[in-house]
Amino acid sequence: MPRPIRCRRIQHMPSATYFKPAGVRMIDLQEIVLNVDEYEAVRLVDLEEVEQLKAAESMKISQPTFSRLLKSGRKKIAEALVKGKAIKIQGGNFKMVNSMRKGLGRRFISGGRGRMGGTAEGPGGICKCPNCGHEEKQIRGEPCVNKKCPKCGKKMGRN
Repeated sequence: MPRPIRCRRIQHMPSATYFKPAGVRMIDLQEIVLNVDEYEAVRLVDLEEVEQLKAAESMKISQPTFSRLLKSGRKKIAEALVKGKAIKIQGGNFKMVNSMRKGLGRRFISGGRGRMGGTAEGPGGICKCPNCGHEEKQIRGEPCVNKKCPKCGKKMGRN
């Protein structure tokens, strides 16, 4: 009996999950399914330019497994581009994790105190704009991430 597949840690879900060639009707298209973990491997190495070993550590899998995921994802993307197929991003054995926390740089958090597994930090504190550095007092019941900076219009964060 084969060993069970380890749950991969994903930091970023795709904003769009379906890509198709322009000018081709959906009924005429063949699809290629790109698993979310393959998408994450390609994103980390090709877009974020993270080394494979570090990327594998961030996904909590071995480097050889990561390499296989990356190769599989790249092959599917290349086949879709060359043969004019649609790419559908879905499935795989993964768990969504947050990667950013105040003062700690990049690290993984599997859940927090907030509702729905969020990372609520309790009452009080400062909302800070990551773009321009503008700070304002956090108002109870209004999460910082729901506020926009009055100076530059970017989303605020907790400080």
